[in-house]
Amino acid sequence: MSDLTGRRAIVTGASGTFGRLLCHTLTAAGARVVGIDLHGGEVDGVTVLSCDLTDTAAAAAAVESAAQLLGGLDLLINNAGVGGPAPAEFAPGAAARQQIEVNLVAAWAVTAAAVPALEASRGRVIFVASRMAVLPLPLAAAYGVSKRALVAYADALRLEVGTHIGVSVVYPSMVASPIHDASAEAGLSLQGVSRLEPVEGVIAAILRAATARKAPSNVATTRRGRFEMAIARHLPSVAGLMVRRTIATRIAAGDLDRAPLAAGMVRRHGRTPAA
Repeated sequence: MSDLTGRRAIVTGASGTFGRLLCHTLTAAGARVVGIDLHGGEVDGVTVLSCDLTDTAAAAAAVESAAQLLGGLDLLINNAGVGGPAPAEFAPGAAARQQIEVNLVAAWAVTAAAVPALEASRGRVIFVASRMAVLPLPLAAAYGVSKRALVAYADALRLEVGTHIGVSVVYPSMVASPIHDASAEAGLSLQGVSRLEPVEGVIAAILRAATARKAPSNVATTRRGRFEMAIARHLPSVAGLMVRRTIATRIAAGDLDRAPLAAGMVRRHGRTPAA
């Protein structure tokens, strides 16, 4: 896979921030690409099939159609995802369930449908997870849970098909995109908690995973990401302390005073929100 020329690739979430740039970059590298997204059409000359990936049967049909258009499949990039506020102290509502369905179950369904074609080509599958899979943050439990579960799925898949299919997970941090809009509207922006990184670095990390001589299991997108992942994996108590200190500082500054979903956490930190 060191050369993407002529490689046949499927990108889910192809109409989104990462997806559009992925389609453009893969095509520029010589790959043949078909996208799958809730919103179909065309992205920079790439055909995007319309599909609700949370419908397992529809997801399988879309993968089959994409593979037929490509004449086979060498690379699957599970990029589709949604986010939003979901405090762990509250029962999961529709938004939380949607995040788990899209970020985990849909990726599982798409991958299962693609396994026969990928095995035939000795291809690769790449999952776009999140740094929150290893370094959880408060008030976004559904997203963190879905991404950590996605990593667990990838680990299990690697044990089952790794002799024939490369399985990689990429861990972006926060990238400016509409996925954060719902959290910002609820007063739960991750600004000041998670450091922004350029989308181009995430795309570069995905391409490294796609073209490495041997498929890497886990790929950080920045040096800071590698550091945070190492701390989270090997010194979880230190990672937890880092997050708690950052959140405590943010609460003390009043950043969450006007966020109703954070009221319980603010109260437990002994702060009375300003009027």
